[in-house]
Amino acid sequence: MSVATVAASNTNVVHESEAQRQYARLKMPARIRFLGSDRDMFESELLDLSAGGFSFIQSSVPMKLGGHHKGALVFQIDGLSMTIDVEFQVRSISAEGQRVGCEFHQLRPREIAALRYLITSYTSGEMITMGDMLGTLQRDNFAKARKGKGGGVMGFFSRLRALTFSVLIFLIGVGACAYILNQLYNLYYVTHADSAMVSLPSQQVSMPREGVLQVGLVKIGSEVAKGAPLATFSATMLDVLKNSLPAEQMTPENIERLFSKTLQGTLTSPCDCRVVAQYVGDGQSASKGVPVFELVPLKGEPTIDARFPYKAFSKVQPGIRVLVQVSGESAPRNGKISTVSLQQGSLASDIRVSIITDEPLSPEVAGRPVEVTIDGLSGNLLIEKIMAAGK
Repeated sequence: MSVATVAASNTNVVHESEAQRQYARLKMPARIRFLGSDRDMFESELLDLSAGGFSFIQSSVPMKLGGHHKGALVFQIDGLSMTIDVEFQVRSISAEGQRVGCEFHQLRPREIAALRYLITSYTSGEMITMGDMLGTLQRDNFAKARKGKGGGVMGFFSRLRALTFSVLIFLIGVGACAYILNQLYNLYYVTHADSAMVSLPSQQVSMPREGVLQVGLVKIGSEVAKGAPLATFSATMLDVLKNSLPAEQMTPENIERLFSKTLQGTLTSPCDCRVVAQYVGDGQSASKGVPVFELVPLKGEPTIDARFPYKAFSKVQPGIRVLVQVSGESAPRNGKISTVSLQQGSLASDIRVSIITDEPLSPEVAGRPVEVTIDGLSGNLLIEKIMAAGK
């Protein structure tokens, strides 16, 4: 019967008896069987056996000091022959060249357990049975190896790698905590506007009377001086005179004659402005008072119109400091709320505010979206609390 295993050698575990450094050498009936240097089978009785090796009498096969061999230890148990596969090295040869001392090499866990059981049972005088041998091989007979004085010492690169990994984990943890704290702070202490945009006080140019817009002389985005023409329009004489003619002149002949005649007019700019919108296209008719162009002054001071939820009433008050981020600008701006109101003529669910920035906005950013936030715990207030605690 052969005690063999397919498990890989585990150098991190030792037998429990070996951990206590018990190496009993005893004489017990066993034989060693291996191939000699000439590849002939050689078998000899053991002189002694221990957990670390064995010795035998050399006969016809010459052995070399330091030579490595593979063989099998043969034992007789319950009338059966049991073999344990071993690898060994010749460590000593007596002066007479007869006694050869060998040391086991790379014994696997199951071979170690089998040898320990045989040596312990034989030393204590117990009967060795095949059932006990199988029971020994089935249980875990190993303990963790003892660490020597230098067992826990790490090299420079190992320490550096461990330190780098620890610092990386620490930084990841700090970053995650900072992100969570920032999200909680924004959720509970920062108020965000629902929407906001840069606005300029605009002026509208309307049709002075009902007519047809003939030619638009400007394009959207162009700048016009005060009094410059924007477009021409035409209206019938009947529309011009219908409210001033007496009743006796409202004859079919006069109406037809006045309807066939037209009056030309021009829409002019009321200021030095920029055209931002045209509501009536060329060739379209429009009633009196209908807006045609929307203009914004070139030298006007833009403000920011924002809308906040009504639940932020306590934080949205005139004079409150805010932080604004205009679309297209890299750095945020500081400002304050100038006016607070509701939508005219209704009980709206939001609050309309007007914001003036500390540094004037350029008219070119008119119409751009803006992000507006109100910090619930201002930096000045936080610094004042820290200074007060230090005193």
